[in-house]
Amino acid sequence: MDNEISLRITGEAGQGIQTIGAGLCNLFKRCGLHIFANQDYMSRIRGGNNFFQIRVSDKPVYSLLQRPDIAVTLDKNSIAIHKPQLSDSGIIVLDKQKFGISEEDPLFFDAPLYSLASQIGGSELFINSVSCGVVAGMMRLNFGLVQDAIKSIFKGKSEEIIQKNVDAARAGFDFSGINFKLDKFKLSTAEGRLRNSLLMDGNEAIALAAIRAGCKFYSAYPMSPSTGIMDMMAHSAAKFNIVVEQAEDEIAAINMVIGASFAGVRSMAATSGGGFALMVEGLSLAGMTETPIVVVDAQRPGPATGFPTRTEQADLDFLIHAGHGEFARAIFTPGSIEEAFYLTVKAFNIAEKYQIPVLIMTDQHLADSVRDIEPFDLKKAVVQRYIISKEDSGKITAYKRYQFTESGVSVRAIPSWIDDVIYADSDEHNEEGHITEDAGMRVKMVDKRFYKKMAGLAREVEKPLAYNLAKANTVLLGFGSTYGVIKEACEVSGKDFGFIHLPQVWPFPAPEVGLLLKDKKNIITVENNAGGQLGRLLFRETGIKVKSSILRYDGRPFDLEYLISRIKQMGK
Repeated sequence: MDNEISLRITGEAGQGIQTIGAGLCNLFKRCGLHIFANQDYMSRIRGGNNFFQIRVSDKPVYSLLQRPDIAVTLDKNSIAIHKPQLSDSGIIVLDKQKFGISEEDPLFFDAPLYSLASQIGGSELFINSVSCGVVAGMMRLNFGLVQDAIKSIFKGKSEEIIQKNVDAARAGFDFSGINFKLDKFKLSTAEGRLRNSLLMDGNEAIALAAIRAGCKFYSAYPMSPSTGIMDMMAHSAAKFNIVVEQAEDEIAAINMVIGASFAGVRSMAATSGGGFALMVEGLSLAGMTETPIVVVDAQRPGPATGFPTRTEQADLDFLIHAGHGEFARAIFTPGSIEEAFYLTVKAFNIAEKYQIPVLIMTDQHLADSVRDIEPFDLKKAVVQRYIISKEDSGKITAYKRYQFTESGVSVRAIPSWIDDVIYADSDEHNEEGHITEDAGMRVKMVDKRFYKKMAGLAREVEKPLAYNLAKANTVLLGFGSTYGVIKEACEVSGKDFGFIHLPQVWPFPAPEVGLLLKDKKNIITVENNAGGQLGRLLFRETGIKVKSSILRYDGRPFDLEYLISRIKQMGK
């Protein structure tokens, strides 16, 4: 972990912590430094203790570190909370005068954050920019890049406001440059190295992928941590001719998405576990009517309201079995910003190809984590439509919406493009769509919707990602957002460790996983849930038992030190 540091900006909700974090992320990118950043925030508008944590390195990073090297405290209570968590060389940045603190402590770097903000900007609100400047000065960064980052963050504001923020950052930068005597936080920078890279979180990647895939209707009820997807879709709606509808509840949202898809446009909804619970009847409707939809479940700890702003991976069993009756579905579990983008495009293609609901399972950690990434390769995000063209629709006669085929997939016509009537029914129906109670027809329709489509989906399953399995005695197995921390933990732990990451959990890639785990005895799942749901799924689908599971269900994501320490404990 040479040439990297971990930063934590902490204070009460409403103090602009996210603004400081965003400014620093932008600054580090301009310095050619890689970042991984995430928020830890409480479900309250004011008060409490929140923090924005950034890991900065000269090489790509994929997870958080447990112990910060620099903790910038914006309120007095944060000192007691975060001081015990500092790294061995850690420093607390604080405003002793503001907090009424007189004691001397070698861990303290006293900086007049609030008075500088008031003097330069005329308001304590400018503490955001002062803090950015202080951190940049401690790290001996180029102030020209600090200035560029500040201007970028406040783009769209008046010239006066932008200049005040630049001046506030300069004041903080000069103060720490003169008064912070240590060079232990100085990193080797490479200005321009990441000029073309992007800073993005998981929610933004999913929204951009939906736009790329041709999504033209989006409906949701705001629910953390999925709301960022709706924000991005709404922001882009006018430019890309997308209808974005904030529904009165999740039941209305999924039914509107089904209706829009039936009318011929690609459609999506996003929610969290509690909202998805309300959507399951609509999910079954999409299954019965063979209507393609995409639904995102950005998980948070439950049951009920649970921890609204924390992370968990406890909806795995729920999503596999959600809805009444049996029908085909696919479930993608991206573990990185890049996977979130490419798998969302694939989700739209698969949903339309097989005329099924496709679910994307993320969580707060992936949804809100920011990383620097290379621009997406749009050649790998090809959009494929599986509908009868408008030109060919005019030639259709005697149309059967649910016609039996070898693949189980019927040709799909858009209602307004053909002269024939299209019948669609939530009751059991025949090939034309008329209601039936015939037992033989029922069996044929279940075979069509379930067995045949699942057989097709199994041939297109996203392959597991494997690392160092040939040499590994211990294999870590995970899905979704644990990818980054498992990857780094294996690299640090040595040649005896390998891992398998599952970007798709349903249909479960049983043949591929079975082959990868052949003769492996020490298999450990890493999961953000209490029940070891992935381990149980592995056994159900392959008969392979895991030796043990590393489970975390306190609402916090795995960080690198935490996972490594748990691995070491299991080795004793």
